[in-house]
Amino acid sequence: MKGRLFAANIIGVIVIVALVMGGFYYYVQTSQYIKTDDARVAGDIMSVSAPAAGTLNSWTAKEGSVIAKTSAVGQVSDGTKSVNVAAPLDGTIVKNQAKEGQAVQPGQSLAQMVDMRKLYVVANIDEDQLRDIQVGSAVDVTVDGDPSNTLKGKVEEFGHVTNSVFSLMPSSNTSSNFTKVTQKVQVKISIGNYSDTVLPGMNAEVKITKK
Repeated sequence: MKGRLFAANIIGVIVIVALVMGGFYYYVQTSQYIKTDDARVAGDIMSVSAPAAGTLNSWTAKEGSVIAKTSAVGQVSDGTKSVNVAAPLDGTIVKNQAKEGQAVQPGQSLAQMVDMRKLYVVANIDEDQLRDIQVGSAVDVTVDGDPSNTLKGKVEEFGHVTNSVFSLMPSSNTSSNFTKVTQKVQVKISIGNYSDTVLPGMNAEVKITKK
């Protein structure tokens, strides 16, 4: 009987300690960090555009190809002269929109490129949490495409409007009842030392250190 009571007391103590430690961990995490999984990997997308009107008489760009800035990826001919189609930056072709032999117009997008060396994360942060972070705040980032690695980053800039401003169907309230909805603002986070498996559009989780 005494043995059972002693065991029960030990289990009770362990449970209490676990609850205290769990509570302390939760307090530390919420008091020192802002976390969200409403985040995506992104990159600046640039178009490879037709320099003139004519026929695309050569086209070598393929999705996944790494191209150097100003390198020729095709030629446009109007019958009297040919003009090179040049890459606007060092980067990777992520979308091919053209094929050899098609007619093109000046400025028409033929492909889209991203510099995979300069990816970043865009996180949607609650408006009432922005006051707790600043440009330069340290961030831990985990990307779903590479979950075993925690990437180190920092806050680079804040959006100047809430996401709802660009909503296709902004909400309007014509009744006397109003429900306040917390708005979200985009925060740009730089990342480094990421692997080739990290791609634009992948989901991410961020943990931002409060100021």
